[in-house]
Amino acid sequence: MMVETSTLGRFHHQRLDFKRWVPSFLTSHKTLFMVLWIAAFLSVFMWQRNMVVGGFLVFGQVPVRPIPKLRPVVFNLTDFGGVGDGVTLNTEAFERAVSAISKLGKKGGAQLNVPPGRWLTAPFNLTSHITLFLAEDSVILGIDDEKYWTLMPPLPSYGYGRERPGPRYGSLIHGQNLKDVVITGHNGTINGQGQSWWKKYRQKRLNYTRGPLVQIMWSSDILITNITLRDSPFWTLHPYDCKNITIKGVTILAPVFEAPNTDGIDPDSCEDMLIEDCYISVGDDAIAIKSGWDQYGIAYGRPSMNIMIRNLVVRSMVSAGISIGSEMSGGVSNVTVENILIWNSRRGVRIKTAAGRGGYVRQITYRNLTFENVRVGIVMKTDYNEHADDGYDPTALPDIRDINFINIHGHGVRVPVRIHGSEEIPVKNVTFRDMSVGLTYKKKHIFQCAFVQGRVIGTIFPSPCENLDRYNEHGQLVKQSMSQNVTDIDYDF
Repeated sequence: MMVETSTLGRFHHQRLDFKRWVPSFLTSHKTLFMVLWIAAFLSVFMWQRNMVVGGFLVFGQVPVRPIPKLRPVVFNLTDFGGVGDGVTLNTEAFERAVSAISKLGKKGGAQLNVPPGRWLTAPFNLTSHITLFLAEDSVILGIDDEKYWTLMPPLPSYGYGRERPGPRYGSLIHGQNLKDVVITGHNGTINGQGQSWWKKYRQKRLNYTRGPLVQIMWSSDILITNITLRDSPFWTLHPYDCKNITIKGVTILAPVFEAPNTDGIDPDSCEDMLIEDCYISVGDDAIAIKSGWDQYGIAYGRPSMNIMIRNLVVRSMVSAGISIGSEMSGGVSNVTVENILIWNSRRGVRIKTAAGRGGYVRQITYRNLTFENVRVGIVMKTDYNEHADDGYDPTALPDIRDINFINIHGHGVRVPVRIHGSEEIPVKNVTFRDMSVGLTYKKKHIFQCAFVQGRVIGTIFPSPCENLDRYNEHGQLVKQSMSQNVTDIDYDF
């Protein structure tokens, strides 16, 4: 079964017209915030296994939902000796099941059902033309003893284990060079049991870079939907150099503190990707778009491009809701981020890079963002000086340009904007249109800029920095900036 995401390939031809697919009442940021908040609440509410009987809400066990047949052939994990008691190791059962499915590719592949239960396993690989279906109340548990986790070479665009030199741990669920892969279910869970990994990382007791929860590499036609991912040892969902990926209706959870590097979704050198209708609350960036690190990413040369991110509720108490970088050396372009609620977070959206990265970030549009209790709303940082090794080229300067912010609103924001360009890495052609953000501090210099060129159009609150040209709502120039290189950055609040 091929994954139908054909519209993704047209992202670089045209932008989606917001008014054509969202009713007009959602153009109010207050209504949008309420709708997203209710949707997030209901998803968690339903996740807690409630049911409706005779028109009344009843708390208790939900009857087992029938599992749909999505492939010509359907297997159950128990057919291969799986035992869902949370103690028995099921690695061989998963491997036998995947091996059986790998022989059915010409017949449309097969579906592997994971029934209700707790299915402890070491890492295992997927195959092409597979649907991994997690039934309601099914939990795939990653064994928390690292000796069971496979060691793999460093990613070619990183040239280095991300935390340690040399090999890295593979992911709990892994796939390479695949086509037509579906991971779905009735909101079953993949649980990485990351607590022991986080503790060992903080104590410097790990010799290799931690592994992601789910990592799919050099693959195409990927659909991940209607599941919960939680407590990853490291990055949670990491598609690497993939094309035509849809992630929809996924809940991603980790503690907001003391769960280091548990990014939610990290598209890495990916093309034609849709992320929508997700709830993410983790210990690092909810989403971080990447494309390689310093000289290794430049040499690998695979950009992330044509990415749509929409209709999300996200939280990150230590990093940002939606990030680009800092590993962006292959380039990032044509990204749309719209209809996003970012709440109780350190930062809202962030672009981070540094000298030595090379590459570019361009043609990025943020539309209909709502910040609720966010310390810094919009951040661009060009001195994120963390490098793979000393072999990077300090003259490899990233190009940051063509960034648009449209309809940005919120409450309880300390610093709405902080664009920190530099003389060697100026930020070019930034546009703000229709922005009103309620503040927690009534201080000056809360719309902060340095070495940035661009414009504001229409009503902008708080008052923008002097670096930007000012236009009225009709697009007529009101005041031209004479001080694009002025620095007005204050990290004290």
